[in-house]
Amino acid sequence: MDVKKIALSTTLFSIISATLLGCTTVSPNADLTTPTEAKNVSDTSTQTTKLRSVGVTLGDLSNPFFVVMAKGAEKAAKKIGGDDVRVTVVSSGYDLNQQFNQIENFVAANIDIIILNAADSKGIRPAVEQARKAGKIVIAVDTGVDAEVDATVTTNNLQAGEISCQYIVDRLQGKGNVVIVNGPPVTSVIQRVDGCLKVLTKYPDIKILSKDQNAEGSRDGGLRVMSDLLVTFPKIDAVFAINDPSGVGVDLAANQAKRRDFFIVGVDGAPEAIEAIASQDSLYAATATQNPRGMTETAVQIGNEILNGKKPPSPNILIPAKLITKENVSTSTGW
Repeated sequence: MDVKKIALSTTLFSIISATLLGCTTVSPNADLTTPTEAKNVSDTSTQTTKLRSVGVTLGDLSNPFFVVMAKGAEKAAKKIGGDDVRVTVVSSGYDLNQQFNQIENFVAANIDIIILNAADSKGIRPAVEQARKAGKIVIAVDTGVDAEVDATVTTNNLQAGEISCQYIVDRLQGKGNVVIVNGPPVTSVIQRVDGCLKVLTKYPDIKILSKDQNAEGSRDGGLRVMSDLLVTFPKIDAVFAINDPSGVGVDLAANQAKRRDFFIVGVDGAPEAIEAIASQDSLYAATATQNPRGMTETAVQIGNEILNGKKPPSPNILIPAKLITKENVSTSTGW
């Protein structure tokens, strides 16, 4: 489903606030469904309830992935409801208590649709239940939640883990030492790791050296976790990072330790990962790309349809992942 430096976070949050607020202030077994693009539902001629406001709470606005998600939500909301739609975007920083407060504030502000990127898939359940009890539409994005929501829009994260780690196995020819750099306890991360393990465990000559270290989905976390792992393990052949920010941190750790004995595969399709894959000097080999803009555009679209009494055919919308490697990186369009 990218960085926690305070200065960068403040800058990006300011940009989002100015852009969005200033304008006016899962199931892993779900059916694979291609989302309808938001532009196809922008016709409001049959609407009986006008979309007035959207509240979006995301994991970390210092991560470009979430910045793009925020822009997608704004674009879809404005297309559906016009320039007077109020779009409020906030960052939880993966702090469960903070996200609780954000959802409560959305309810108090009488927000029509809440777009939720959960800081903790299980822990956020009471807040979701309270919001829905208050009559609010809640759409989960990027990661599922352990609560009843109106819909969930995510990447097919199980598939992302599978194709990433199948690439690792194929490149290692079924034999080698692999590290999994894990992340926050949210459904998307859990599914990616499950997909990876589903592949790796089929090969008895693949040894998983580590799979439980939480790099918090950030560059700093990836640098910290991988620096420790490089001290612990003198021989590593490949690393699967649950997202590109932590994967970039892994690459930094390798450079600092002067280690070049392994390659890195991530998830997201982040611009910096694409750039690294295209470089001849980077250890970054591949990333399973996502569509952050499409996720939030689809979420707002579905929320608006629910607002007007039309439920989606399936509450679980999975967007396929595609593997970007050095062989096809030149054809990648990015986010």
